[in-house]
Amino acid sequence: MPQSKPYQGCSLDDRDPKTIQSLMPFYDWVYRYYFRVKTSGWHHVPTDKPVLFVGSHNGGIAAPDMHMLMYDWWRHFGTEKPVYGLMHPKAWQVFPHITTMAAKLGAVKAHPKMAIAAFRRQASVLVYPGGAYDAFRPYRLRDRIYFADHKGFIKLALREEIPIVPLISWGAHDTLFILEDCYEQVHQLHKWGLPWAMDIDPEVFPIYLGLPWGLSFGALPNIPLPAQIHTRVCPMITFERYGRDVLADSAYIDSCYTTVVTQMQSALDALISELS
Repeated sequence: MPQSKPYQGCSLDDRDPKTIQSLMPFYDWVYRYYFRVKTSGWHHVPTDKPVLFVGSHNGGIAAPDMHMLMYDWWRHFGTEKPVYGLMHPKAWQVFPHITTMAAKLGAVKAHPKMAIAAFRRQASVLVYPGGAYDAFRPYRLRDRIYFADHKGFIKLALREEIPIVPLISWGAHDTLFILEDCYEQVHQLHKWGLPWAMDIDPEVFPIYLGLPWGLSFGALPNIPLPAQIHTRVCPMITFERYGRDVLADSAYIDSCYTTVVTQMQSALDALISELS
């Protein structure tokens, strides 16, 4: 009997409002009692046009701050109004059962074509440019916006003439304590003949403390520790020039990238200061 192929994350139609609605009571309990979320800034989200949400997330693969922001979207705009989240292509290969459910919640493979298709439907898109580098950044960098110099989201926004709405959070770094990322060291050992037994994510190789593994390493799925999470939707960012012509201007793309990172860092600094 032929085996079914893992879900490839290539259809916007897999998003299922009924599945989302069925999970709302669970998300509500987690939101209110497990993470005790405090949020603000949702008035910055326009209701008449799609936007590109650009976020920074914490807590490893579980990324609880991302889930809490998604739940806030559903609370504010309902489960029928779509927003699609770009998920790392590697996840569709490694976690087929998890990604099948994620697709029902609005996750699609991280590729410009998927985002553009969503914009064509007047749907907003959520992206975390830092990917695994961001989600697994060491605890000492918890107060840093870290996108690893990934600028694809800037090119997407400029090409499609879509405004950016930044998302920041504080507290989710306490759900999984990332001690250090040892990718470079392990990569060198691999070159010397050490088998890469934990080839879950080739970008990072973190050492961390958390559930259910205790002290462990590798980009494994985790159960978030209970910690209060604060999220904030920041003011919309628009640029002076848009269109395909500006994509050849690397200096302009760099400037736009710096603008987004700087404004997000300022917003995160302000949030941390408010909570101190």
